[in-house]
Amino acid sequence: MKKISLLLVAAALLISGNVMATEGDPGTSTDPESKICTQIGDLLDNNSFELQEDGDLTAFVRFTVNDNHEIVVLSVDTDNDRLEGFVKARLNYSKVADQNVKEGKIYYVPIRIRA
Repeated sequence: MKKISLLLVAAALLISGNVMATEGDPGTSTDPESKICTQIGDLLDNNSFELQEDGDLTAFVRFTVNDNHEIVVLSVDTDNDRLEGFVKARLNYSKVADQNVKEGKIYYVPIRIRA
């Protein structure tokens, strides 16, 4: 009888630990930064970059959000001038969908365009 009660307690701890460790749906994140990153990914999705098979273009974008909830690109750190112009053209003064972002806060987002 002692072994059965010990086994039940261990099973209860295991089940409660798994329930507490599971996260919600990643698409329902309330973090404003993750929502901005998702929106930036959508804005940069359709592009005309022709890359070699193993080629990737990477950049680090530094931006802020103004009082009108628009993205203002401060800098694009990349070696590719065409990618820099593309990112600035697509992101500058695009409206942010999430109204809970802080105006004036500086955000850093890494960007990678794959072949």
